[in-house]
Amino acid sequence: MPDPLEVLFVCVSNRGKSVMAEHLTPTVTDLVTPSSAGTSAKIGGQVNELSAQALAEVGVSGVAGHRPRQLTDDLMIAADLVVVVGTAEVTPPDGVALEVWNTDEPSERGIDGIERMRLIRDDITNRIRTLAHRIAR
Repeated sequence: MPDPLEVLFVCVSNRGKSVMAEHLTPTVTDLVTPSSAGTSAKIGGQVNELSAQALAEVGVSGVAGHRPRQLTDDLMIAADLVVVVGTAEVTPPDGVALEVWNTDEPSERGIDGIERMRLIRDDITNRIRTLAHRIAR
């Protein structure tokens, strides 16, 4: 079996979507070793409470201990693939593989709160499955 693909998930704050992707990945596949980071100049705080709640609903725990971290070129270079989850602006160094997942944004349809996070969680889970199938080929 080949070594797992090192995937760095990136969002703006590293408190929501990228954290969801990082913590959902092990529930979907062992072909990916996930990590995450954020692009905001004001990285800090804790995981979005509703993101953590949506993850807990599907049995994902341990999210509360996550500490947001700043995206760096070194993090991107160390990854096999950088996946932007949502709308973060990322300019990778030369040679870094990058994909953008334009995830569902339920708030654009007036859906907020925990229902919004459930829809985002499920969209990210499906995208991880698609990535795993691509890797497995």
